[in-house]
Order: sequence, then structure tokens, then C-alpha cells
Amino acid sequence: MLASDRPCIFSFFAGSGFLDLGFETSGFNIVYVNEIFSPFMAAYRYSREVLKLALPEYGYHHGEAADVSKLIDGVQAQHLRQLVQDCHKSNNIVGFIGGPPCPDFSIGGKNKGHLGDNGKLSASYVELICQNLPDFFLFENVKGLWRTKKHRLFFELLKQKLHKAGYILTERLINAIEYGVPQDRERIILIGFRNNFINDIGIKLQKEQLLPKGIFPWTKQIIYPQERVFAYPWTKCEPFKADSILPCPNDIPEELTVEYWFRKNNVLNHPNTEHYFQPRAGITKFAAVDEGDDSKKSFKRLHRWRYSPTACYGNNEVHLHPYKVRRISVAEALAIQSLPTNFVLPENMSLTNMFKTIGNGVPYLASKVLAQNILEFLAPGEKETVNLPALISI
Repeated sequence: MLASDRPCIFSFFAGSGFLDLGFETSGFNIVYVNEIFSPFMAAYRYSREVLKLALPEYGYHHGEAADVSKLIDGVQAQHLRQLVQDCHKSNNIVGFIGGPPCPDFSIGGKNKGHLGDNGKLSASYVELICQNLPDFFLFENVKGLWRTKKHRLFFELLKQKLHKAGYILTERLINAIEYGVPQDRERIILIGFRNNFINDIGIKLQKEQLLPKGIFPWTKQIIYPQERVFAYPWTKCEPFKADSILPCPNDIPEELTVEYWFRKNNVLNHPNTEHYFQPRAGITKFAAVDEGDDSKKSFKRLHRWRYSPTACYGNNEVHLHPYKVRRISVAEALAIQSLPTNFVLPENMSLTNMFKTIGNGVPYLASKVLAQNILEFLAPGEKETVNLPALISI
């Protein structure tokens, strides 16, 4: 497929590009990249050079040029609108994707909601969508925005605004483990398509706010249904022993374990293998935590033959290596986020920023499935006429 034939993606809050990489390798064309934090943008650019990916046609936008509030009003906003219009003039499908920073909606974060500095960015992203009217958009955020009562009200208000702008919506609370990511990570995904665009691709709806259940292929590419995954007899805890050898149990899916991904990504020979925090003290405390004991808020030791808890490395949350007396490395964290073996973060990036961008990112395999689901939905051809209640598939 030629670049000119691929749907164009404008990426916002791009971080180091995990979500974008999943879209790009699935057949989309990343044409515009927006990230306000310069170290993340530098990592995004570096990783693309290592992966030998083409530069975005409309360039990288960071610092002041990536201030979402300024993209809603002013000269930068006019420039963005012109770029979107240029894509449409070339008969390209245009999509916006992004996951606004989410600690204000996270149960373990600041919990300030839509009034927090980061919380306001969700409203700004929705405003950006409503002003530029891409053919479709993807919005990713923590489950707290969807599940917590006070945040859910704000989420519903955002959806009402999108409805008024002419978007048909569908949403799902996904778990990355469903797609083969070795991690229990829930996120709310909201996807919308323009009303007239829905008609153009052959879908006829009786309700014009939500896609009826079953129309968007949310579950088609689920490899590991949650009810089955969490029913396996996963090993809970066992005494920690440095450099121990432990065979994989026969009655679990090995490909969902951290050790499988450590080996798959060859983390001992990865460029980021030596990038991990060296404790000033407390190695004795590290050794006292059982392998697989992730019950504590701070020191969580992974089990080699189990999936990881959510890759979240802020708020004093420390993830320990299953059989080493240390924290996990950047190479190991990238493997837990299911990044390709050759995905690398730059050596001159601070450890804090490395782990922050990894924890913020959408797992690569999850992003690929989301992209492929959208591509399948966009595929030409007459779709089935639907006359069902307007339900959301969760």
C-alpha cells in the first residue's frame, strides 16, 4: 500500500510513540506528531531512526508548538486546520489518535479529575477533535475516567460534545493481556467516526449516537479472553533466591509471562539492558520480597512465570526483577510493554524519563490490535444494515 493510499494519522500526546508504532505497522501513515515534553519527543525521533521509519510528512511538533490549548485558537490552530484540509483534499482518510495524560483520573494518582492540569487536557483534546473534524478519532485513558463516579460524569459530558459535533461513538474497557501483552493493564478506549463518514463506508444506522453492539470488531482479535486468562493456576509467591532456576509450569500460557518476553526480546543483550536504578541503600530490603509478591504499594517483585501488574513506575512504585537483587531494567520494562526487540530508548535520556515514558505508553501489541480493528471497520464494502438498541460493547 502506497503512503498516499493509507489513512493519515495526526498523533497527539505521542510520548515516545508506542501507540503510533502500532498504527504505523498496521498500515496507517503517521503524518503529524505532537508531544509537549521534549525528552519524550527526542526519544520518539531516536526510536524512529533506529527502526528506519520515514519522517512524518507534516513534521514533529513539541514544546510551545505542541501546546494543545494553542492548537484550539490562534495561528497554530489555523495551521493544523490547513494540514487536515490538505489531507482531505487528497481524498485521504484522516484520524486523530491520542491519550491525554491521565494521573488526574487515576485511582493511584492525583485524582483531581477534570480540574487538574492534566485532566483539562482531555477536554482540550475533545475540543481539538470537534474543531478539526477528522473522519475518526481514538481517545485512550485510565479506567478511573470510565469507572469512578465523579470522573464518569465528566467523561459523559465529553461524549455529549462529540455527539453534537456529529460523531458516532463506541467504547470498550480493554485489558492489554487480551492481546498477548504480559501485563494486567486496563484502559478505556473511546473511538468515534463522523456521521457522514459512516454513511460513506456503507453502514446504515437507525440510532445516530452509538455504534450498536457487534458492529465494531472489538473482540475479533482477542487471543486471551480475560475470564480464561485469570482462571489459570498462576503461581502466587515463593521465596526469593538470586539467580535461581525455575521451570515454567505446564498448565499456564508461557507466552503471557515476563520471563518469556525477557527471552523473546533478548533483554540481556539489549542496548537498554544496563539502564536501571541503582539503590543507594536497601538491597537487603530488595532481597526480602518474595518472587511474585506484588501486594505492596511500593516494592512489587515480579514472578518470572506470571504476567506483570500494570507497568506504572511512578508514585514510588518499584518493580523488582524476579530473580535479581535489583529493579527491572529499561530493556525489561520495554519487553513488558510488548515493544519489538529493536525498539530502543536513547542512552542520554534520564532513567526517570525512560521509565515514565514506558509507563505512560500504550502497549505495542494492544495498539496494533486497535489499529487493525479500525482498519477492518474502514474497509470498503457494504456493511450490514443494523436496527438494534444503541449499546456500547464493553
